[in-house]
Amino acid sequence: MAVSETSTPPTLPLFYRSLRPLDAALHSTLRLKECDYSFTAETSSIPIVVSEFARASRHYPIVFASSDSTPHAILGIEGRNVFLEAGDWAKGIYIPAYARRYPFGFLRIEDSDRYILCIDSECDGLGEEDGQPLFEHGRPTMVTERALAFCEAFRGEAEATIAFMRALEGRDLLVERRIEYALPDGRNIARDGFKVVDPERFMALDGPTVAEWHPRGWLGLITQHLNSIDLFPELLSRRFTEPKEAVPPTVGDEPPLHEKD
Repeated sequence: MAVSETSTPPTLPLFYRSLRPLDAALHSTLRLKECDYSFTAETSSIPIVVSEFARASRHYPIVFASSDSTPHAILGIEGRNVFLEAGDWAKGIYIPAYARRYPFGFLRIEDSDRYILCIDSECDGLGEEDGQPLFEHGRPTMVTERALAFCEAFRGEAEATIAFMRALEGRDLLVERRIEYALPDGRNIARDGFKVVDPERFMALDGPTVAEWHPRGWLGLITQHLNSIDLFPELLSRRFTEPKEAVPPTVGDEPPLHEKD
């Protein structure tokens, strides 16, 4: 999950196969070539952080994982990312920061509050011949520097997201939800394993809580989340329509807040 992998999790985060710390001495010859987003093809949801709610809620239903209340953007049904077209993200659709930062990531240094920049050593775009170097003359290149800035921004947003999640849990606003789909081929499928904010409990929040949450932007986040739930039918529509023009990826060029539609 986007908000837990910074604490050296027991299992690898989504998409990563072998997360290793970057080292100028050990990885002086490594290069990274531009890749598409095909690694998300079999993903039907992806973690997002609070700074992404406004943009993400225009395109994806936003829900909270049943296991740990991490917010996720729903990308599709039946284990498929329906926004992926010929390996790239559909044009005009916001690309979640979690996907844009790959193959880079952060891991916490044991027994400290420090983090180290890592990379998925099994990323298909990583090698020693093609692409842009990660180090030159023993120093990080612009590619690595940008990845570091991106991951630092993402980590800060992950911490803000945890605070928001804990607030929702503390006021018992999250409830389990199940969505059922009627497919054009006559099949019925259902999606569960997620939670949403209960609208009635949200409207019944007491005055002190509202006063505390308003300046933090949490009331707006909840509203964006609730409005986004209406986008579930569009996932079905996109699943059964012809692909549109795709947009090429940008790997770690900007912090999560600055991704353009």
